[in-house]
Amino acid sequence: MPRIIGKSTNVVKFQGLTINELAGNVASNEDTISIAHVTVSEPTSEPWLTLDYDEWICILKGTIVFNFDGGTLEAHAGDTVFVGRGERFRPIFPKAGVEYVPVCLPAFRPDRCIREDDVGSTVSQRLTMLHSHSTTHDPSDTLYHMCPKEKWDAAKSSNTAYFPDTFIADGLFTHATAVPTRLIVTANHFYQSVKGDWICLCFTRSGLLKLGILVKDEEPKPVGDTPVSEEWQTWVCPHVLGGIPMQVVTHELPMLRDDDGKFLSIVGL
Repeated sequence: MPRIIGKSTNVVKFQGLTINELAGNVASNEDTISIAHVTVSEPTSEPWLTLDYDEWICILKGTIVFNFDGGTLEAHAGDTVFVGRGERFRPIFPKAGVEYVPVCLPAFRPDRCIREDDVGSTVSQRLTMLHSHSTTHDPSDTLYHMCPKEKWDAAKSSNTAYFPDTFIADGLFTHATAVPTRLIVTANHFYQSVKGDWICLCFTRSGLLKLGILVKDEEPKPVGDTPVSEEWQTWVCPHVLGGIPMQVVTHELPMLRDDDGKFLSIVGL
């Protein structure tokens, strides 16, 4: 049944820019998605931003100029602009009277948005304070899964959960690890012969649980027809009893390989 889950909360009011969050980590204690209502009362701009989430910017009134590495995009009332995770851009508001609704998936948090403004700026300090409850987490809650970038991108494009090719054969679960130092070892054991770009997905047990997906800690198990290494007998491996929904993933980290396909490292981990 319909229910009220939160209330509009002001998160930014600075130099003509007012942001009221309608749903998200502040307004509704929700980390899956955030929605806000933004108004601009005088010409202004944001600093350069780099997002660790996808954002849809639905312009209701006025004009926004988007600077990005390599060019400029001018968008007007009625347009919806998409900014993908990892993109660096700067929104500029050349005239007053702008109104738009940003939708972020997963939800906005200061640690998911690099702001190239002054260190300790008023806006950054306020956002950090408002989100202090949502940016602290138990490191043991974090899980990691490696997969071909092409297959993850396909799941995102179709707005469906990601399932590995061996999901059914392996016993209806998705392999994961809570120990990031094991990722390169397992990558070269199972996937060195599989060509293409690979990424490491970072997500949490608690995020999965909110969607009704359980994690079971078990002994290492084969991937398809490839058995585990005898050296892994003491490992405890988290097995996700389902796929990986895109909204629980907090980071997508590239995996570096040499010319022979050997995995070398994971960028940012």
